[in-house]
Amino acid sequence: MNETSEEWRGRVGGMSEEEMEAFLAGGTVMRLACLDDGGDPYCVPCWQEWRDGCFWVVPRQRSKWARYLQRDGRCAFTVDVSETLEKVIGKGVAEVVEEPNLGGQWVEVANRMAVRYLGPNGPSYLVPTLNQPRWLLKITPTRIQTWQGVGWARSYWVE
Repeated sequence: MNETSEEWRGRVGGMSEEEMEAFLAGGTVMRLACLDDGGDPYCVPCWQEWRDGCFWVVPRQRSKWARYLQRDGRCAFTVDVSETLEKVIGKGVAEVVEEPNLGGQWVEVANRMAVRYLGPNGPSYLVPTLNQPRWLLKITPTRIQTWQGVGWARSYWVE
């Protein structure tokens, strides 16, 4: 097959650091998994901000998963686009930077996320809810894997 017949696959393989940074800077929702009070898996979609080598998330005060992560910070995550098969997956440890409050550091993070996820009208969504307390959690990855393109990683092939 010639080169153009395979273009639909995209660049197949792990992302470079720059590609990962650009991908995570987009408005792609994270799926965050933690352990509930009974030790069972609990997974939630959430907005994320990738900054300084960590993920930042802003749960609402009554989000069960914030309390779960406060109790046990071990977590796993995926940020992926099913149409292109781009993904960043991994494990990490969450730490509480702020417990639920009004007007904390979380506001700046939430403002940036609102614009990234909802565009210029993001603040119209966020501003009316600024009177609702939120947490600020920092997730420090302990393991990250990336992928892009339509193809199998070598590790999946049976020789």
